[in-house]
Amino acid sequence: MFDVTQSLSNLKGIGPKRKTVLLEHGISTYYELLTYFPRRYLDRNFTKDIILKQGDVVTLLGSIVDSYIVHGKKSRLLVGFRTLNNERINLVFFRGVNFFQKLFAIDKKVVVSGKLEYFRGYQILHPEYEFLSDADDPEDSIHAGRIIPLYPSTEALKEDGLDSKGLRKLIHQVLEAGTISENLPSKFIKKRKLLGRDEAFRNIHFPDTMETVQIARKRFAYEEFYYFQRLLLYKQRERQKVKRLLWPLPKSPSRTNLEKNLPFELTEDQKSAVTTILSKTNSDSPSAFLLQGDVGSGKTITALLVGLHYIDNHIQVVFLAPTEILARQHYQTIYKFMGNMPFLGIELLLGGENKKTRAEKLSRIKTGESNIIIGTHSLLQEDVIFSDLGLVVIDEQHKFGVDQRETIRAKGKNPDILAMTATPIPRTLCLTLYGDLTLVNIKTKPKGRKPIDTRWYKEDRRAGVYNSIRKYVSSGRQCYIVYPLVEESEKVDLESCTVAYENLRTTVFPDLKIGLLHGKMKSVEKESVMEKFKSGEIQILVTTTVVEVGVDVPNATILVVEHAERFGISQLHQLRGRVGRSDLESFCILMTGDSISEEGRDRLEALVASNDGYYLAEKDLAIRGPGELLGVKQSGLPEFKIADLVVDRELLDEAKEDASSIPLDDPNEVSELRIRFSEGKFLFAN
Repeated sequence: MFDVTQSLSNLKGIGPKRKTVLLEHGISTYYELLTYFPRRYLDRNFTKDIILKQGDVVTLLGSIVDSYIVHGKKSRLLVGFRTLNNERINLVFFRGVNFFQKLFAIDKKVVVSGKLEYFRGYQILHPEYEFLSDADDPEDSIHAGRIIPLYPSTEALKEDGLDSKGLRKLIHQVLEAGTISENLPSKFIKKRKLLGRDEAFRNIHFPDTMETVQIARKRFAYEEFYYFQRLLLYKQRERQKVKRLLWPLPKSPSRTNLEKNLPFELTEDQKSAVTTILSKTNSDSPSAFLLQGDVGSGKTITALLVGLHYIDNHIQVVFLAPTEILARQHYQTIYKFMGNMPFLGIELLLGGENKKTRAEKLSRIKTGESNIIIGTHSLLQEDVIFSDLGLVVIDEQHKFGVDQRETIRAKGKNPDILAMTATPIPRTLCLTLYGDLTLVNIKTKPKGRKPIDTRWYKEDRRAGVYNSIRKYVSSGRQCYIVYPLVEESEKVDLESCTVAYENLRTTVFPDLKIGLLHGKMKSVEKESVMEKFKSGEIQILVTTTVVEVGVDVPNATILVVEHAERFGISQLHQLRGRVGRSDLESFCILMTGDSISEEGRDRLEALVASNDGYYLAEKDLAIRGPGELLGVKQSGLPEFKIADLVVDRELLDEAKEDASSIPLDDPNEVSELRIRFSEGKFLFAN
């Protein structure tokens, strides 16, 4: 056994320069080097004694015989490579011509891999390559004639000889130093048929077969999940140490009054959600929940019913929303329900308000005169001080970063947290991201809602779509036409939306009232457009994804999504939720061009086939992966080195079961967990 936390300085070939560049890449110990896992593998079991065939992917050992540049429409470098069987193959490089001409010196011994093509003889375009020693170097056995790992690399690493070959040499040295000790309980290794740690490290870096790679990978994926679940247990335990300062009332007169006067009947899921949340708020530690409900399932009223138990005890409740449109929507919804109870003090705090208005609002919030405070990121600013904040409701909570969520929480007196999302999150992600929250689901829609009729049309059906819009709008309905808007092409997207609006207004529907809404408009303009749309003054609203959440216009029954192939499943489902908010028949039309990728086709067919947000979320996760699905920057996704939330779902369940089955009472483990919690890493050195 040897200490994997020792410095790389102990390795042969690590001088000050290499040590510095490795440190810049987060590698300073044996352990960090061992967990710098390969990004992929090349099968360099050489292709021997075979007849070369066009289209075959081959790995060949040979040497360089010549090289020359061919000038033409596009210059290219031809490097003559001769195999052990005396076959000549041209290695062709269109990029980096001068660099590769110097690199591929005559008589150099090299292994090349790639797809064999035929053009005036056999050739491989931009092959994978690795040079071998001229002498019979025993070290060459770790670089060729076997399955070899390729590591993530950068120019800085390559300049210091730390390409895949250089890294393999260092890792081989570490593995030769001795046996690596185990860090998982032996009963779980046996129960889950996992490789031991030492063998797993050897097999993931120097495998005999690709099957052994997968077996080693499973071991490390389990280890990451296991310690991540232990970390969640630790977080729960730490949270339980914090004592509750503010207590919601078990019975709320305001809630009773509101329920009595609601113009609709609460669904069983809504009633159950309120009961579940309140049952947890009688503990002496603050609680944290994730209220997950499909679009239009009634999360806002559910959160309000919970909040009234706090307000009746003079405890403030905050609703934090990601956009002004959603914040205004919450304000209007809550005001509509609670307007006959002015003593509650409902406040809307947004950015860009004049100093006097903002100062008056801040004063009411600080003195406790305002009990329900609704706002955007403006609530996170330093000048916002609460009197007694006891419940924080964060809507579309994955749109807020971890720091932002912590900032608002810190403004309260150990408040309870109610995170809400209308993006149904697959169970695997919930276990991972929100394992320390109590999950509460609202699956049923309010009574009387009809499924939305979703159709996918290409450009040749546009005239028919416009005729249908005219028919429905002329009969008193309203319509959204949504254009994509993404960061990378924001300017172009905004322009196409504006041009389309002008065309629709002047050419296609000159007799109808059309409005334009996008995120670059001033707040007062956006508010004016939305008010006109809600009142029916605007019949067709041309907009970007700013309407994705929070806009509730029951009379809008047609949604047309332009360039629908550019949206993810969850985003399309969110957009679709802007219609179907009454008992009227509603339609979602997905428009695309004729050329569409297979993945795009999968997404659109899933939308047409199902209105179930939970099914669609699973589908989206399978297609795009968790980072894309939630937005890596804001999602708070743990940085797993090797575990995959899509591929390894069963393993996550197993690790969770095992991690929860043993007490968290080892001081060393708790100390390590505390470090891992701050670093966001889940493979343990010890």
